[in-house]
Amino acid sequence: DRAAAGFAAHSFLLDEVSVRLAERLDDIKRSFPLAVDLGCHDGRLATHLSDRNNIERLVQSDISSAMVRAAKGRYRIVADEEWLPFAAERLDLVISVLSLHWVNDLPGALIQIRRALRPDGLFLAAILGGDSLTELRQSLAQAESEVEGGISPRIAPFAEIRDLGALLQRAGFALPVVDSDTITVTYPDALALMRDLRGMGESNILRARHNHFTQRATLLGAAERYREMFGDEQGRIPATFQILYLAGWSPHESQQQ
Repeated sequence: DRAAAGFAAHSFLLDEVSVRLAERLDDIKRSFPLAVDLGCHDGRLATHLSDRNNIERLVQSDISSAMVRAAKGRYRIVADEEWLPFAAERLDLVISVLSLHWVNDLPGALIQIRRALRPDGLFLAAILGGDSLTELRQSLAQAESEVEGGISPRIAPFAEIRDLGALLQRAGFALPVVDSDTITVTYPDALALMRDLRGMGESNILRARHNHFTQRATLLGAAERYREMFGDEQGRIPATFQILYLAGWSPHESQQQ
């Protein structure tokens, strides 16, 4: 909700991944009468799907009411990804971009998605993978250990590519496919990266985090460690985002075995 008002200034990652996921959908030569954009943010994905005629009706869904209000689609709904309000076997396509990594019970969410799909319906998603923000994690851990004498949870655990195929099968999807891509972005310093993450709505919401503001010395120390370990000759620092792409079909007798 907090990120919604200024999200457009920080949406570059969602835009890029939305384009890449939409291109994958182009490879599937069939129509989808009813689709759901699960975790739609402010409707970025819909703009990249608008010129694709294989989706007839798109429902935009997000847990944030502020994001849903910012989306411009005709069909919008506020809904938790872990409590889907869709009847069984009603959807032809569920597509999700950079949202499901926040779900507490990912196996349960995948099961609900599969149940909501018609037989031979498609699930297509992109989520952040385990190698994401590795530079930031290392820098924060070092600085916090040195300054505060311990480490607090700061970045939610991400799914690993080796586990996602098994999760799709466990949820009942047929023909599961998982692959990865890496997007590297550079920043003038670590504090600029942290501001961008906050603007994306990707800041720390872990319950186990410390309930006080991070010490100034810790933040500055993390920025310095980041520059020392990963900075280039111009002083810019990289931020790695591993994108994991998931695809699976609701079982149908026509599918190859």
